[in-house]
Amino acid sequence: MKNVVLLGSTGSIGTSTTKVAADLPDRVRLVGLAAGRNAELLLQQTRKFEPEMISVNDPAKAAELQAMLGTRTRVGVGDDGLLKLATLPAADIVLIAIVGTAGLAPALAAIRAGKDIAVASKEILVMAGEIVMREAAANGVRVLAVDSEHSAIFQCLDGKPASSVRKLWLTASGGPFRQTPKEEFSGITVARALKHPSWVMGRKITIDSATLFNKGLEMIEARWLFGIEMARLGVVVHPQSIVHSMVEFVDGAILAQLSTPDMCLPIQYALTYPDRAPSARVQTDFPKIGSLTFEEPDAERFPALALARRAGEVGGTLPAVFNAANEVAVAGFCDGRLSFPQISETVARVMAAHQPVNQPSLEQILAADRWARAAAA
Repeated sequence: MKNVVLLGSTGSIGTSTTKVAADLPDRVRLVGLAAGRNAELLLQQTRKFEPEMISVNDPAKAAELQAMLGTRTRVGVGDDGLLKLATLPAADIVLIAIVGTAGLAPALAAIRAGKDIAVASKEILVMAGEIVMREAAANGVRVLAVDSEHSAIFQCLDGKPASSVRKLWLTASGGPFRQTPKEEFSGITVARALKHPSWVMGRKITIDSATLFNKGLEMIEARWLFGIEMARLGVVVHPQSIVHSMVEFVDGAILAQLSTPDMCLPIQYALTYPDRAPSARVQTDFPKIGSLTFEEPDAERFPALALARRAGEVGGTLPAVFNAANEVAVAGFCDGRLSFPQISETVARVMAAHQPVNQPSLEQILAADRWARAAAA
């Protein structure tokens, strides 16, 4: 039995995690839940799973929830609630599925409290991968991947050292504009960008998949998660989204993890690791799939990959700037203030204006994040 704290329980990763918990009641127990604004769904989840503690951003909603739940479940509020959940004594592992930078402080708090963490929020390792992995090693805890791509690499590596790896290959669906001519990019609407061919995800991550910024963030994340420099990280477009990523070893052998797309699989593996628990949720029918194809990503149409590679190679505070500027630019696109190509143009300008700080402290990383948001805005 794993006692799990789930931060971000009402988002797409969070709701998939509750499905896993419902599938495996003898293996996974949700002892803590946190949501942003969706107090109604959080209440439903609390009544179903009966966690020790929950948290929500709004103090008024927290008071309402406490009144409805009585004394059986404690209700926290905002950042303080997240930190209390992250360090909950009963928890074995904290799954962080909060979008943006809000998951960083709870991740470090959980690590320092001796909890394993499962990371679904890319910002944690993109912004502060060096700090997070150093703290995890110092505290003897594991940082487990929840992204399907990083979970695939983790499964294929199976404990092999970084020295045995020639290259890690992250697969990308290519998004909805894989075959769209570049001259049409300026006319891309938000509605078109939100139609992902393989996954049902939140608004921000779906736009990131359309620009391939999502894959750029995953490259930086993999660099820290697996201790691999950027030169040994590659991206290949795989429209069927069956091969979730691959490891090419120094002898030329390549191992891949394949399955029908379903986030419940990597979530379940992170929560039950090192075991594999039976589940009928994911079924892969190869004759029905028919064929698997691979393409080189078009760097000219999707400059996010080159920007991410530069951010990862320079390191320091530049990955935080890359991430923050993209968040602001995506919001600008969704609000109708930027065109689709201007997302990457904005990020490139902000990165060019930044003076990176090497081996930054957490405070310097957060300062770079704030600077990049202001500059992008």
